[in-house]
Amino acid sequence: MRIFLRSLLIAVVLLAAWGLLGPWLRHAVYAMRLAAMPAPSVLAMPVNGVRPRELRDTWHASRSEGRRHEGIDIFARRGTAVRAATEGIVLRVGTNRLGGQVVWVLGPGGQRHYYAHLDSYSDVAPGMRVEQGRVLGYVGNTGNARSTPPHLHYGVYGMEGPVNPYPLLKP
Repeated sequence: MRIFLRSLLIAVVLLAAWGLLGPWLRHAVYAMRLAAMPAPSVLAMPVNGVRPRELRDTWHASRSEGRRHEGIDIFARRGTAVRAATEGIVLRVGTNRLGGQVVWVLGPGGQRHYYAHLDSYSDVAPGMRVEQGRVLGYVGNTGNARSTPPHLHYGVYGMEGPVNPYPLLKP
C-alpha cells in the first residue's frame, strides 16, 4: 500500500508539473523552431489593401534627434487592419515614446517584427502564437507620428540589427 501511495503521489506531482511546465515547454520549443528557420526572403504586406507598388523606400532617411529611419512607413486609412507579416510569437503589446501603440512579434530566423503607430490593438497578448495574416492592430498615428497622416511604421530586426523590409515585401 505504501509503494502504491508513493507512486500515486509521484504521478500526481509529475502531472501537475507537466500541467504547469507543459505550455511553457511547448512555447520554448516553438520559439527554438522559429529561430532555427531561415529568415524570410519575402514578407506578406502587413497592411490590408496596400500594394507593393504604392510603397516608398524610406530606409535610413533622416529623423529627429539625429536618428535614421529603421523601417518603412505604410500609409493607409486610420483603422485599416495591420496583419502579421510572418508567423511568430507576440513578444510585446504596449506603448513607447516614438512608436506609440506597438506590437512586437518574434518570427522565423529570430527576427523581431515591429508594428508601430497603431490606433488600437486587436485581441493579441504577449506569448500568443500568431499565423501570418493574423490581425495585430489597426493603422493610426500614435507616438511621434501625431502630426503625420495615419500609417504603420514596420520594422524588422535581425540578429545583426535592423533589416530594410522594403525589398522583402511581396510584389
